[in-house]
This record gives sequence, C-alpha cells and structure tokens, in this order.
Amino acid sequence: MNIKKKMESGLKSKISDWELDFYSRPIIESNGKKRWELIICSTRSYKTEDVFLWNKKCPANEVNSVWLTRALNEAISEAKKQGWEKPSIVRFWRSSMKSIIKKSLDAVSIEAIVSRRTYNLLDRIEFLEKEIYPKEKGYVRGVLAPTFTSKMENPPTPLPEAVRGDALTISEISIGELKSAQNWPMEFGDIFPIQQDIDDNYLIPGLRLFSKDRSLALSAWFSCLEPIKLVVNKNQLILEASEDDKWLVTDLPEKDANILNTKFLENKKNSFGYQFISIQSTPFIEKFAGFWILRDIELIS
Repeated sequence: MNIKKKMESGLKSKISDWELDFYSRPIIESNGKKRWELIICSTRSYKTEDVFLWNKKCPANEVNSVWLTRALNEAISEAKKQGWEKPSIVRFWRSSMKSIIKKSLDAVSIEAIVSRRTYNLLDRIEFLEKEIYPKEKGYVRGVLAPTFTSKMENPPTPLPEAVRGDALTISEISIGELKSAQNWPMEFGDIFPIQQDIDDNYLIPGLRLFSKDRSLALSAWFSCLEPIKLVVNKNQLILEASEDDKWLVTDLPEKDANILNTKFLENKKNSFGYQFISIQSTPFIEKFAGFWILRDIELIS
C-alpha cells in the first residue's frame, strides 16, 4: 500500500443523518413543465464541520419512487466519494410526497422519519429560492404551490401526566452558553452548531422541566417527539413536534403569555429563532437528563 492509500485508509468517514425534499420549484422549464428537484443535505452537527449538499433535477413525467430510488443511490455514491458514510436516517416533512419518499428510502435500506426538524434543509431551500432560482431562465416570482400549512387545527394534546415533571419554568440562556452545549453532560437530546455571528450575550427563551425521580424517563419520551419549536397561542404554551403534532405544555396568565410571545417574535427576528428545552432532576444539578436546541423557522413551499 502506498503512502497516499495508507493516509486515506486512516481517515474516518463522516457520519450524519440526512434531510430531504423532493418537490416542484418556482421554475418553468423549456418544455412548459414545472421543475421538480431532489434536494438533500446532511444534518449539521459537532461531529464534522462539513455539510453534504446534493441536488438533482427530475423530469416532470418521472416523479415516482423508481426515479427517486435511483437518485438516492447516486447521492449515496457521491457522498461516499466525499468521505461520508451512508446515512441511517433521513428526515423529510413534505406530507404530500410521503408515500414516494418512504418507499424509495425503504428500497435503499434507510429509515425514513417524517419530521419538521430539518433546520439545515430549510436554510438550504431558502438560499436557493433567494439567491439561485431567481437568476435562472423560467423563474416564476412567488410560488407554484401553496405555502406549507400545518394540519394542526385541532386543540393541542396535553402532555401525559407521567411526563409533566415536578415543575417547569420559562427561562433564558445566552447564545454564548448555547455555543458550548456540545460540552455539557446529557443523556438525551439533540444539539447543533450555533450561528457564530450572533452576539454571545443575546438571550434566547426556552423551557426548563424538572423531575426528581423521572427525569431520564421524561427525556427518553421527549427524544421520540422530534421537538420543533415552542409557540404561544392565546394563553397556552405549545410544543410543536414531529410532522404535525402539538402538545399543550402549560396554561399561562395572560400577561405572561403576552410577554413570552413578544420574546419569541423578537428572538425569531434577531437570533435565527433559536429556543431550547432542558430536563434536569433539580435546578441545582449541572447534568442534563435531556437538552434540545430548537428553531422557530417557517416551512417553505
């Protein structure tokens, strides 16, 4: 084995989940058909600074699981060339494409998770729609399909009694603290790199839950939720999660609800919508049973 091959064999493969969107774009092709495109990106993590990005246009008459399966195999091969391992999980949120996407992911032996916790993908689509598509021939200003609207019209489901914990508080932590979250001891959770140009002193809102005897069980339950963001609806604090779930965390006094809603709106404008959920056995212990970084970010058409 030569020196170059020895060096290459010693390199560790990069590992990450993927985020995927397969849908029409705001461009009319020369044949008069809407452009369809597969967009894939890796989920940002502290494990690697790299991000895998991959796009492929799909002919409008080939929007099916056969084409998508073939494209996924191409993406996996390209990722491998760039030093990435085949992902074990792919998240997507496009409900209307659920059947095709799930069938194709099953064909390539990758677990499909329907989830709006696809923050990096949404940033990628926003970039394409603002910076790339408008420069292309056939671009149609506006959208070719209705903006995503959640099906969450029913009242939120109260958190099960077993996972409400002993107490909860609405709290704030600084961006500087959040940037160091990868060093915090925690049993469950999901964190990702924070935008570096935000002032470290800026405070972001979040939810702290405490359970002396069941903090781990509570964290395990939350880890299956795919938590997305916290919102205030009238006087209710609601956790949106997964595809279209919403959970009633607590009722708030009207004054507190108005203050918190204002903080959420300001935070969305000033700090990329970062939020957090933490779960601890007591307020005084430094170890987290669970910690999640969230983002209040809109889904794109």
